[in-house]
Amino acid sequence: MSQIVFDAMVGVSGGVDSSVTALLLQRQGHRIAGLFMQNWDDDGSGDCRAEDDRRDAVAVCGKLGIPFFARNFAKEYWSGVFEHFLAEYRAGRTPNPDVLCNREIKFRTFLDEARALGAQRIATGHYARVDARDGRYRLLRAVDESKDQTYFLHALGQEALASTWFPIGELPKARVRELAREAGFAVHGKKDSTGICFIGERDFRDFLGQYLPARPGVIRAVDGQTLGEHAGVFYYTLGQREGLNLGGVKGRPQAPWFVVGKDVAANVLYVDQGHDSPWLQSTRLRASQPTFTADRAPAKAFRCTAKTRYRQSDEACQVTLFDDATLEVHFDRPQRAVTPGQSVVFYDGEECLGGAVIDSTNAPDPSKS
Repeated sequence: MSQIVFDAMVGVSGGVDSSVTALLLQRQGHRIAGLFMQNWDDDGSGDCRAEDDRRDAVAVCGKLGIPFFARNFAKEYWSGVFEHFLAEYRAGRTPNPDVLCNREIKFRTFLDEARALGAQRIATGHYARVDARDGRYRLLRAVDESKDQTYFLHALGQEALASTWFPIGELPKARVRELAREAGFAVHGKKDSTGICFIGERDFRDFLGQYLPARPGVIRAVDGQTLGEHAGVFYYTLGQREGLNLGGVKGRPQAPWFVVGKDVAANVLYVDQGHDSPWLQSTRLRASQPTFTADRAPAKAFRCTAKTRYRQSDEACQVTLFDDATLEVHFDRPQRAVTPGQSVVFYDGEECLGGAVIDSTNAPDPSKS
């Protein structure tokens, strides 16, 4: 173990949130440094703005007068996150790379590097909170619930939570920008990053097509009628409306179409009309790869609330764990477009308990009707 030089290594991204994270810790008297992580090598598209972000991060560290470090974790990201991302899409699932990136890169690779540089802890600009109760660290929702990121952090365990500070989790976003402006940070009005870094502003299908070549197939209504052609079932996700290129269909109502099923083996995409199509409704899901912030489940069976996608409202449910490291979730009311590959994340009030990767649901399967 390296000698402790810094109280915390701040993951500086060049954005307003990580900049204010560093500002707050410095004002609290902590010895800090900043480390910029490059997780994706420029592919020549000009869409991943890593160099611009790096310059912004350098400027913030310079203004605070703290040491700046930069590390390229692209190799670790490729093997720990991106290969899994492609494999999931190839299988017709819809992965969430942010969850894996947090677990494998930001709170493992970055944490290891920070310790090697002499930091006792790491700090990031995530909207979440950590506290300790009865000898256990808890992951709590952010004060600003509209910005809460615990959904993406649910796979962190006790070691990561014990070693991490989330200073802005106590603040509303408007106050974070205000603090950045008062401190004279040029990034105070910088647009929040959205989506996945390695895709940037480009079209998602164009990007994915570089790694998963188009494989055209038919689009069918749930009654079996062929309506059109798709470019590849892996480009679509359940509940999706955009990108189907289905205009008015003779004999059908003038209503939007939604993806309600995928037959990967037959390369058929199934659609139905209506946002709340019965083909998208489920009350039960099976999931695997469970992780809990306490490093263990609350019980073999427990009541809680859950989300199956970011920004979804909490839904009451019963969770049952099995000996084969899978679990089943029964919701009190039907859920729309629960998607294999995404995460189901569990909550007990303000505490995030953990989550798992969705494998299947009891929604009707149009390929078997």
